[in-house]
Amino acid sequence: MDSAPRSPNGFLSSLTADDFELIRPHLRAADLSQEMVLVEVDETLKRAYLPHKGVISLVVKLARGEHVQIAMIGRDSIFGAFAALGDPVALNTAVVLVPGAASTIDLDQLRVAADQSTTLRTALARHGLAVYAQIQQTAGCNASHTVESRLARCLLHTRDLSGSDKLVLTQEAMAQMIGARRNSVSLVAHTLQQANFIHYSRGHIEITNVEGLIKTSCECYGTVKAQYTRLLHPRIHSAAA
Repeated sequence: MDSAPRSPNGFLSSLTADDFELIRPHLRAADLSQEMVLVEVDETLKRAYLPHKGVISLVVKLARGEHVQIAMIGRDSIFGAFAALGDPVALNTAVVLVPGAASTIDLDQLRVAADQSTTLRTALARHGLAVYAQIQQTAGCNASHTVESRLARCLLHTRDLSGSDKLVLTQEAMAQMIGARRNSVSLVAHTLQQANFIHYSRGHIEITNVEGLIKTSCECYGTVKAQYTRLLHPRIHSAAA
């Protein structure tokens, strides 16, 4: 079958025409406002979100009050893939990191559509696995790599997902992204600015040297991108292999 009509969201644009038509009547538009909480841990997720712009942050809350980001979802994917295939109870909190807009669909409607199509179920599983791969890589990265390389990785990833070199991120948000203290983030952001990789002022970041950030970042940035290509774009991966 031909591809579905173009969509700003990668998951939707990757679907076959038949699969897209199964969910198209149930899609609704929604704004993603900054710091909007989509679901709290242990709550039942009721809707899946497919960003057109903006970034959703998956966050673990620790007993002492720390918040640590474990993954990000942007215009390339869907939040709620595994929930549509199984247990809808959220394993973490989901909050909007970068504001934007999304298509949403009731999780029950998405589950009904997935039950009717093997290819749609496969697409949901692949997107769920891609997020899981990112979570695994983030855990290893936060345990082993420097604050500087972790911040560079997260800024690059946020840029990719949002499609913009200009980001609005507070020191608190960046600390949460990489599992570090705010004062450490402040020092590293200053270092990256002195190197002319970014311009940072009052929560506004402009990435001015992508190649410099890539060299500063750890291998986790490239690893996650490769995993996403393998899982979400298998034809491209096969051609490159």
